[in-house]
Amino acid sequence: MKKNYNILSKTKYTYVFSITLTFLSIVSLFLWGLKFGIDFTGGTVMKIQFAHGVPSGQEIADALKSQHLNSLTVQGTGSDSAQISYASVSDSINQDVWKDINAKYPGSVQLQVDYRDSSVSGELRKNSLWALFWAAVGIMMFIAWAFRKVSRPVESWKYGAGAVIALIHDVLITTGIFSVLGHFAGVEVGIPFVAALLTILGFSVHDTIVVYDRTRENLLKSSSKEAFPEVVNRSLNETLVRSINTSLTVIITLLSIFIFGGDSIKDFALALLIGVTFGTYSSIFVASALLVTSYNWQSKGVKIVDIFKGYKLKSK
Repeated sequence: MKKNYNILSKTKYTYVFSITLTFLSIVSLFLWGLKFGIDFTGGTVMKIQFAHGVPSGQEIADALKSQHLNSLTVQGTGSDSAQISYASVSDSINQDVWKDINAKYPGSVQLQVDYRDSSVSGELRKNSLWALFWAAVGIMMFIAWAFRKVSRPVESWKYGAGAVIALIHDVLITTGIFSVLGHFAGVEVGIPFVAALLTILGFSVHDTIVVYDRTRENLLKSSSKEAFPEVVNRSLNETLVRSINTSLTVIITLLSIFIFGGDSIKDFALALLIGVTFGTYSSIFVASALLVTSYNWQSKGVKIVDIFKGYKLKSK
């Protein structure tokens, strides 16, 4: 007989763990914020063709060390060209950058120079936040509608609210970790980071809906004598292996990209790796626990302090 784990009995530990990480992430964002790249701050993108093959990014960075460029990134764009980005739109600095490149690599050709305006970048940053906000609202509304026929013992909108709280948890922790990495390791965030956060929202809610859907099926099939926490715990056990296996295949792929991929995609892969890991955790230990907590509040008048007492389920 398949073993039924009492997952919800760990609620007090998972709540403490999640609240602590979320709080630390918020503190980090208030103290250090995020280190924005030129996508959000403005700057120059210079494309250069080299006469004798493309040097490594570190070699180009060393050649430009005397310029003290902020947010300097180098990305190969072909067998003989590279794209250099940095946070400055000054013509004099651009000319000095080109002189250093041409002196170090004779025969180089400046193919293109583009400028990222800071006001446009600020608008882009604001639009990125709105994209995250409306994605979360849309997810909550969709889940509430999808579970509209399950109004007992927990209202359908609470399924959506639980999923969104879990999503906010995942995004905040991922953003907080990048805040720490930006402060101590100089890791910058740009449009790929926003794309990673939106992808995390989709992946995390996908896992959560699987658990919620099994809970809905078991509620419709279960007898009135089976308590709601027991139904939720049984649903978690029935979807546990599937959730872990699905996430592991994604995590292995992302690890490969992070380790063997280029610098231009490494931070994107890292953001996804963090988000998918915490998304799987929150789908199992946070989203469903919030449903049970809500049920206890409305049926037994449980106070906030009672969240940390856990739930004792009947042993099978």
